Amino acid sequence: MPINQPSNQIKLTNVSIVRLKKAGKRFEIACYKNKVGEWRNGSESDIDNVVQISSVFTNVSKGAVCNNDELQKAFGTSDNDEIIKQILKKGELQVGEKERGHDLSNKWREIATIVAERCVDPSSGRPVTVSMVEKAMHDIHYSVNANKNAKSQSGEVIKQIQDKGVLPLARAQMRVRITCASKQGKNVKDKISDFINKVEVEDWSDEWEYICLIDPSSFKTLNDLKLNARVEVLENSVKA
Repeated sequence: MPINQPSNQIKLTNVSIVRLKKAGKRFEIACYKNKVGEWRNGSESDIDNVVQISSVFTNVSKGAVCNNDELQKAFGTSDNDEIIKQILKKGELQVGEKERGHDLSNKWREIATIVAERCVDPSSGRPVTVSMVEKAMHDIHYSVNANKNAKSQSGEVIKQIQDKGVLPLARAQMRVRITCASKQGKNVKDKISDFINKVEVEDWSDEWEYICLIDPSSFKTLNDLKLNARVEVLENSVKA
C-alpha cells in the first residue's frame, strides 16, 4: 500500500533555489539556474520557464510549502505569481560549494581568454596565450568575483598584470577605416590626428580613405567627435 505524501510537501530534485528572508521568515522558490539570470536581465519574461513549480516554500529541500496565511502576512498578498516575482527580483540564488567552485573555475578561464584575445606582447606585437595569462593571474593572486561579469574583470586583470610587471602585456591595437568626402578629408584628419598610432593607407581618389591603428579606448572618442565621416572597425585586435 503506497504511503501518501503530506499535501504541504513537494519533493524536488536537481533544482536551484532562490531565497528571500522577509518578515522574519524564509521563503524559497525552486528554479532553473540559468533562467534566473535571464529573467533578471530581461531576456526571459515567462515565469513558467524560470520556476520548476509555481509554489513558494519555507524549505525547498524538505518540500515544505508555505500556506496562504504566511504569504499574506509577509507579502501583503497570497498571489503566487506576484510573490514569486518579488522573490526572483530580491532573493539570493543559492549555490552549492561544488557548483560554486565549478562556476568560479569557468569564470577564471573566461577572464583569461578575454585578456589573451585583447592583448599582445608589446615588444613583438605577437599574441599572448591563455595559459600565459592564467599563470600571470596566479602570480598576482587574482581572486575571481562571482558577482561580476568576466568582461569587466578582464580589464582589472590587465591593469594588475601591467602594474606588477609579471607578464609583458599591452592592449592590441584596433584597425579602423575612416572615410568621407575628399573636400572634408583634411579637416577630419586634423581632428583625429591625436588618436592615430599608425597610418596604413591614405587614399584621396574618389573619397578620402584612412586606414589606421588606434588604441581601443580611443574608438568611442572618435565617434563622439561627430565627424562628417564614417568610422568602421576592420579588426578589433591586431596581432603580429
